[in-house]
Amino acid sequence: MPQQNLPDFDSLWDYSAPDRTETKFRELLPQFPENEYPYLELLTQIARTQGLQRKFDEAHQTLDRVEMQLDESPSRAKVRYLLERGRVFNSSKQADKAKPFFEQALDLAKALGEDTHAVDAIHMLAIIADPASALTLNLQAIQMAESSGQEKARNWLGSLYNNTGWAYHAMGEYESALEIFQKAEAFRRAKGGVNEIRIAVWCVARTLRSLNRLDEALSKQMRLCAELEAASETDGYVLEEIGECLLALKREVEAKPYFVTAYEVLSKDAWLAESEPDRLKRLKELGS
Repeated sequence: MPQQNLPDFDSLWDYSAPDRTETKFRELLPQFPENEYPYLELLTQIARTQGLQRKFDEAHQTLDRVEMQLDESPSRAKVRYLLERGRVFNSSKQADKAKPFFEQALDLAKALGEDTHAVDAIHMLAIIADPASALTLNLQAIQMAESSGQEKARNWLGSLYNNTGWAYHAMGEYESALEIFQKAEAFRRAKGGVNEIRIAVWCVARTLRSLNRLDEALSKQMRLCAELEAASETDGYVLEEIGECLLALKREVEAKPYFVTAYEVLSKDAWLAESEPDRLKRLKELGS
């Protein structure tokens, strides 16, 4: 099976709309011979779109097609197969099954000099690790990305700074979390992605609340809220944080409508409803 340079279909990804991304990828699929690497790599990404839509059985079936066509040769297609198989297991709450796939992906990506996918594998291992191990792994991934000559590997830094910030936050090391979230914000602003910048600012503000710097946290969230309103958008997480800041400032009456709207928006988030039902319950109670 000849190795080919892959067209940049990764640039077609819209992680907020995996259904539309799947459609784009399926439209591309007939352009490649079925027994060659570009076809197989594209299938791995179709499986990823299915996993993000929580179609786990379909995702595994798509990956079974890839597995059957892979030969013994080391290849980027095999790395991506391993990554996506692990991701589907992790998304379906089977982290124990996911881990060996991420470990194999990391070893093979390193052997092939595929820095981007090696960083991805470490970042996934960090996601399924305990907080202390996650911090070590994220710092390792940052070092790899910062020192890589591959632009796609360096583009991981925004996500890695974010994940590392949350690893510090989970350990109660809020000053360290704030420092790296601010680094993430600077990285995102340099890249210019509006949604990514907003998320980075939200993380800084959230950590300011953990540091009891409530006025600063509230100010940042209110600016985000105004920016979203100007764009005719609503973000339940921003509204939730405004409510939390106001509540911590003993401004319960002002906080209540933010909790009401936050619950209305976030209760429609299937992932949040499944993974953090107590959080939604609290929002509902605070808004009642």
